[in-house]
Amino acid sequence: MKRKKLGLIHTSATLVPVFAALCKEKLPNVDVFNIVDDSLVKGIREAGRITPTIEMRVAGYLTSAAYAGADYIMVTCSSIGPAVEAGAKGIPTPVLRVDLPMADKAVATGKRIGVIATLSTTLDPTLELIERRAALAEKKILPTSKLVEGAFEALMSGDAATHDAKVAAALKALSQQVDVIVLAQASMARVVDTLAPEDKRVPILASPGIAVDYLATVL
Repeated sequence: MKRKKLGLIHTSATLVPVFAALCKEKLPNVDVFNIVDDSLVKGIREAGRITPTIEMRVAGYLTSAAYAGADYIMVTCSSIGPAVEAGAKGIPTPVLRVDLPMADKAVATGKRIGVIATLSTTLDPTLELIERRAALAEKKILPTSKLVEGAFEALMSGDAATHDAKVAAALKALSQQVDVIVLAQASMARVVDTLAPEDKRVPILASPGIAVDYLATVL
């Protein structure tokens, strides 16, 4: 039987080993390859939105992955989610936004959904996706969003401790207001492991593991 091939498109090289470990554990019989371009998110931050040029570039990467023989393609960045959906219409290969299975799980878990991010460019697409998936499931939700100011800048300047402290404080506060928390960025998942059990009052969802679990059902 021919082995399936999964193409992963990243906007940060730091996510390559994260997904490599998950795929090795959960998709042992699938061959995985990576495409990385860290200038995409920088471009979104500078423009304050997804530009037509960025949309075209994302579509180009999807096409490239399809030509590389991928049976399935997953894009591991939430910031470019809308561009991913637009580009996916132009290729025959199935394409998954990394945050889609997480959004569905959040909608199924509770009514009061908290979305937390360190970048506004990631917060808005994630919130929009959850609201759209809730409407599709005909479920009424009460979304709450929280932007952790200064955390992303701290991480980019090499101060991971400040980033983690800010995110941890925001998670503790948000957990008292909602039924489930969605991490809009996979980079925040490591902070969850540092929280005391009493601070994890509600489920905290991160996209990588949930997305790879979903891929295991379709590959």
